Order: sequence, then C-alpha cells, then structure tokens
Amino acid sequence: MKRIPILILLLAGLGYLTLHAVGNNGPADPPGRYEKIMVLVGRMLEEGHFSPQPINDAFSQKIFKRYLEELDPEKNMLLSSDIEKLRIYENTIDEELKGASVVFFKKAATIFDTRMEEAATISKEFLAKPFDFSIKEQAELDADKLPFPATDAERMDRWRRKLKFMTLERYADALELRASNKSKDGFVVKADSTLEREAREKVSKLMDRSFDRWRLKFNQDDKFNLLVNTITTSMDPHTEFMPPVDKRYFDEEMSGEFFGIGAMLQYDDGNIKITSVVTGSPAYKSGQIQSGDIILKVGQGKEEPVDLTGFMTTDAVKLIRGKKNTEVRLTIRKPAGDVKEVAMIREKIVQDEGYARSALLKEGDTKFGYIFLPDFYANFDDPKGRRCYTDVAKELEKLKKEGVAGIILDLRNNGGGSLYDVVQMAGLFIPEGPIVQVKDRDRQASVLSDRDRSVLYDGPLVVMVNEFSASASEIFAAAMQDYGRALVIGSSSTFGKGTVQRNIGLDPVYGFSSTSDELGSVKLTLQKFYRVTGASTQLRGVEADIVIPDNYEYMKLREKDTPSALPWDQISKTPFITWTPGFDYEVVKKMGEKRLAQDSTFILIGQTAQWLAEQNDKKYPLLLSDYQQEQEKVKANVKKLEKLQQLRTPIVVFPLTGEENKYAPDTAKQERFNSWIGNLKKDIYLDQGVKVMRDILSVKRSVAITY
Repeated sequence: MKRIPILILLLAGLGYLTLHAVGNNGPADPPGRYEKIMVLVGRMLEEGHFSPQPINDAFSQKIFKRYLEELDPEKNMLLSSDIEKLRIYENTIDEELKGASVVFFKKAATIFDTRMEEAATISKEFLAKPFDFSIKEQAELDADKLPFPATDAERMDRWRRKLKFMTLERYADALELRASNKSKDGFVVKADSTLEREAREKVSKLMDRSFDRWRLKFNQDDKFNLLVNTITTSMDPHTEFMPPVDKRYFDEEMSGEFFGIGAMLQYDDGNIKITSVVTGSPAYKSGQIQSGDIILKVGQGKEEPVDLTGFMTTDAVKLIRGKKNTEVRLTIRKPAGDVKEVAMIREKIVQDEGYARSALLKEGDTKFGYIFLPDFYANFDDPKGRRCYTDVAKELEKLKKEGVAGIILDLRNNGGGSLYDVVQMAGLFIPEGPIVQVKDRDRQASVLSDRDRSVLYDGPLVVMVNEFSASASEIFAAAMQDYGRALVIGSSSTFGKGTVQRNIGLDPVYGFSSTSDELGSVKLTLQKFYRVTGASTQLRGVEADIVIPDNYEYMKLREKDTPSALPWDQISKTPFITWTPGFDYEVVKKMGEKRLAQDSTFILIGQTAQWLAEQNDKKYPLLLSDYQQEQEKVKANVKKLEKLQQLRTPIVVFPLTGEENKYAPDTAKQERFNSWIGNLKKDIYLDQGVKVMRDILSVKRSVAITY
C-alpha cells in the first residue's frame, strides 16, 4: 500500500524527543508523559496525516474552543468567565504540541472539577423541592444553540430546566401508568404529589451516578486523553488517540478474540450486572459466577481492586479483560446479598457471534442464502486467526451445497475494518481485477486488486446496506455495483467514510508499531480510497440501486454531517471488465422502484421518519399538558413506525442443515441464535431483498426464453 516512505519519515522524525520552552510558560520541566505524547502526536499529524492542517495559532484556537465544548458538552458546568480566564492559553496548544510544558488542560480540568461539584450541589437543591408543571416554559437541550452561561443565575436556570424536563418525563409516564391501571385489582393509586416526588427521586439517583462518574471515572488522565483526541479528530473524525487499554480493546473487537473470563455484562440501574456466562469459560469453571451477580470491584492479581462506582459497561470490560494467563479478581454481590471475591485466570474467549453467519430463506420452492457480516474483522496479531473473507468463503461453500438460487449479503450496520480482507472477499465474487484505488498524501494512487482468476460464487447477488454501512463495507458495495456484479439495496446512501487508517504506536523504541506501547497509539488517517471508476466514497458514500426508506434517513448521522470530515474528490478511472450477469439490471431496478413506490408501508415509513427527525430540532415544553400532547403524537408515530416494520406474512427462515443447535450446550448463546433467526423472519428489509432476488430470477428466466 506504499506506506513505507511515510513510516520511515515518522521513524526518522520521531526517533528522538527535543522538548523546549515556548512562549510565556517559563523554562520547561523535564518532559513528562503528557509532554512526550503531545510532541509525538504533533509530529505524527504533521508528517503522516493524509491532509494535515498547519499546527499554528489558528489551529490552537480551534482546539481551545472544541476542547472546552467536549469537556462540558451540555454547557452547564463552565461559565463564560471561566472561558475568558482560560483564554490566555488559546494560542499555546500548538506550542504544547511542539514541546512546551502541558498546562492548558490542567488549568481547565481544575476549573471543571470545581464547577462540577457546584453543579452537584445545584442539582441536589433543585431536586429537593417539587417542580411546578403548570408554568408555560421550555427547555433548550441542544448545546450547539447555546453559549456558555454568562452568570451563576443563568447556569442555575439551565440546570433547573434540564432537571425539570427529566422529572417531567418520568412524572408524565407515571401519570399515564396510573391512568391505564387504576381500575386493576391490587394496583396502588398514588397521589400526583407522590408521583412527582418519586420522579424527582429517580432523577436524583441518576444524577448522583453521573456526578460519581465525573469524580471517579474522569480523572486527569481521562481529561488529557480527551484533549489529545480533540486534537487528532480535528484533523479528521477518524484520526484517534488510543491509550494502551483502549488500543487493546480495539484490537479485541477487530479480531473477535480476547483474554477474559467469559461473562456477558450489562449496565443495570447504576450496577454492572452479569447477564450470562459462556460455557467452559473461567467464569463457568469457577462455579461461583452466575447470571444476576453484581460486580462491585475488579482487581489485577495482588493489586488493590478498583471500585466500579461510576463505571459504565465498557469501562468494566476493559478492566476484566487483560493478558493471557493473568489473574483477575472480581468482588461480586450475589442476588441474595452476600458479597464474595472470586479469583480467575484469564483465558482466550472467542466472540463467534460477531463472525459471519448464514441462514436459508425460502420463497415458494426456491431457496436463497443469507449471509450476515457484522464487521470486516481480522486478527492482525495471529496469522492463523480468523478473518472475515475466509469465513464468508466457508459460508458460501455451505450455501452452495444447500442448492440456493441466489445469495443476499447483509452489510447493514457494518462499520468496516480490514482493507485487505475486503479486497479478498470481493475476489470471491468476481474474476481477477481491481477492487479499490488508494491514494496517499503524496498523491500517489495505487490499485488493490484481486489476483485470483477463480470465482467461488457466480450466482445472483444482492448486497444490503444502510446509512451505518461504512468504510470497507462501502468498498465492497461499490466494487460489486461498479462491476455490475450485484444489486445494492437499502438507504439512499451509505455512511460516506472514504479514508484509510493505520494504528501507529507512540513509543519509538517499538518502531511505532507495537500494540502495547506505554504511551498509547494513534489511529492515523494515511490514505483515501476510490472506486474503480475514480470517484471517492468520502462524504457521498454508495448510492443504493434500489432505495428502501428507513427510520434514520433524515437523521444527521453520516460522515457529511461531521464538521471535520475530509472533502469528496475524484481521480482517474482504472481499467476493469464488467460482469455479465445474464439479465438486465436496469429492468430489475425499475421493478424494485415501482414496487416500493406503490408500497403504502414504505411510503409511510419515509414520512414518519422525516417527522420524527424534525422533533429533534426544537425546544422541549415544561408545561405538563403541552408535553403530554407532544408525547401522544410522538408515541403514535413511533407505534405506527414499529407496526409498519412488522411483516404481516413472515419470511420463511431456517438454519443451515446440521446447524439447528450449533451453539448447544451453551443455552444462552443458543437462545440468542434462535432469536436471531426469529428476527430475520420479521425483517421487512430482508423481505425486500427476497423480492429483489425473485425479480432477478424472473428476468433471468425471461432472458433464457428469449434466447
């Protein structure tokens, strides 16, 4: 992929650290961890990023503004006077990236911690007294439309409106529950004042957990990491700084494998609860871990355990996972209330539910194959580890043995992954040829091609996408579309991520490639990719051949909605030979478009989704009657949307031969597999995939008769 020159540049430029005092911060102290990270990140961005911005005062001013907004995203902690007090650092962040002592974030963190404790007091004071929901007023909850509060009174009013709205939500729900159940035997009818008080108590409990998280899980390191991430994502949204534990977690998610105890966790009312245990795992073998247990603390070997107060599920998972054959100690509270400590040795756990899987669909006497691919996963640390393209190849072989007449490949919500694997996977469906073009910052375009002349599957192919299909998913869908190899169906366009990242460690000792660098890693945008036609998928994504309206079409969720996204562009086309499908794609497209244009269900889905998206762009009423009227409309539309998305006649879906009990004897995993099959039966979008496949076969038969 022609990255050697850039990596050599980085090695040469970052192989030493020279930290110096800049500006008015005085003589530099010996470089600490923060200073080392800042310098390495600054150099890496300047010398390695695909499209680096100059690291100067203008960049510093942008980071200053963004960091304070990231630090206080609801703009209800810091005052505008705090911003002004910190403004002496507005032009110094670029200097910190070049070696000056790291000062800005520490000053901001000190002020934030003080204001956070003040906000905790404000919250308790407001939630100690009843709210009056007979006053006609509104709450503005979109921080992008708000400046930082100018006075304490303005900040207090902002908190009052937020807490009042949160209480109103719960109070209105309680009133609705009372109205619908008051005539039932045994139902306790409570007074309005009691319901209002209970609603405030629920909000108070929620806010206590939030403030605990700020105190216990947002320490100085976390605030520094937030600063570095603000810097990196200002270059583009996908250039990210990852501390060592986050990098390990990223690798685990990419590979589908990790070393842990084999327990599934869930955040439940402020607690980290175990919901199931993997058969044969360390948790299972301990005989002391069961579903329903609450994890109170996590210890590493003989180290002092960490209290999980304020932790979310992901935080707890990062502590519980670790290196192979190391000890982890869980302090758990059993459902009966007794507390015990359980020590376990971490073992390899395989998340095989995150791998490619397939099922059979039946339409009359015709069978179709369905393959679900959640990610373009790969285990980069293990040459023998699982890779998505080899797994998809296995599923294709199994489906061919089942005698399917066509295959639907589902890439909905697939956020991408390994570029190598998407090229190999595309090669399963076409003879040799280019799959994607890649361009680095030197404007040198290279072509990544499938060089295997064989085709594993040459039958009809439909690729399902939505607005969350990104990166590698878009490369695959684009290649299949450009070759005329498959029909792409789904949202009007995919996510629009047309950039390539590589993880580079920050510790020069390891050559910027270690996955366990003590200083962390940067997922750095090094390249952009382009279709074989020369058009980039950046911002514009892949437009579906047959557009199917969905819930999120009008939400601002795509790459183009991110301010720091890189622009769309185009390069020269690379020669490729299109596929000969044996039928007219345009005829099938028109058949699908006509069917959807006449489908009242999808017409209503489009209209309802647009209305619901508009509800996010307004102020929220704090008058009970106004709130109830709005909620009646929202609930009615949500209910209508849910009803519309339930198939009247379920699809006939069943497991492949011999896979009916593929996860037994793990009962929980088998139940999840059965639930997956059950959900496919009700999937209206998959139903459209079946209908498109049926259209393809009818057109193919028509062509055959014509010949």
